[in-house]
Amino acid sequence: MRILLIMVLSLLGCSGSIDEPVSYFNVETPRPFGYVNGDEIPQRIVIETRSGITLQTGSLPAKGQINRWLNLNQVTVKQSGQRYQIDLLYQVFYAPLEVKTLTLPGFTLQLSQGEKSISQNVPAWTFTLSPLRELVVRQTEQGEYLRPDSPPPLLANTQALYGLTASLSIAALIASYLCYLYGCFPNRLRRTVFKRALRKLAGLSKADMEQALTLVHHALNSLNGQPLFANRLSDFYRRNPEYLQINSQLAWFFNYSNRYFFSDGMIVVAQDLQQLKDLCQQCRNIERGSR
Repeated sequence: MRILLIMVLSLLGCSGSIDEPVSYFNVETPRPFGYVNGDEIPQRIVIETRSGITLQTGSLPAKGQINRWLNLNQVTVKQSGQRYQIDLLYQVFYAPLEVKTLTLPGFTLQLSQGEKSISQNVPAWTFTLSPLRELVVRQTEQGEYLRPDSPPPLLANTQALYGLTASLSIAALIASYLCYLYGCFPNRLRRTVFKRALRKLAGLSKADMEQALTLVHHALNSLNGQPLFANRLSDFYRRNPEYLQINSQLAWFFNYSNRYFFSDGMIVVAQDLQQLKDLCQQCRNIERGSR
């Protein structure tokens, strides 16, 4: 019997919470500091009620001036079932000389259940308002002291600079290589004509004597800047005096080339090709300044 009595009392104690008209109520406000004259302050009120209870929108504060320094610019109500979301947008018009504490006034929401009226208080909210300028304004020779806004932080551009440097370096290398291929460095090309000729001569045999002679002729013509013949060797030596030391070898080359291309029945031996390669090697030594 005692246990039954306890259960009945417990149910009676819980019946009040079950019959509460408002099941959820919350006032959402922004930071309570850092405002200045003209700032807007939003406030959101979320309220959930039991079924059959409705919000009386006429109990909301009216848009317009609330007092000498506070306006209510916007009132928005959104309903989803028994959930109400009330958004208020206040604006302050107060220019304090120092940091001042102000309060958004509270008000009472009215709910109705049939002919019965239910009240829900919205508490006041306190915040601080800062002055726009110093109370004592400093002066300079030019007049009033003005402080500029804080400059925005600069974005890191290290990666962009690295990328730009790498791109320019690659572009310069490619341009240099193209210039080399298209003969934009004639002095450099002049120092490698016999190097290229030697590389090609290395793979030839006495059966390729015509090609070998043509290679050496081409190298001499490239060095001379025009076709070089035996009767023009004196002019060639005047422009390239370092080659005068192999005059006898060059004379042999032109004599042998004339006999090979313009005589019939000439027999080519391996020693001829080797002598031609030796001549090209001597020219290469002079070309790179080793002699």
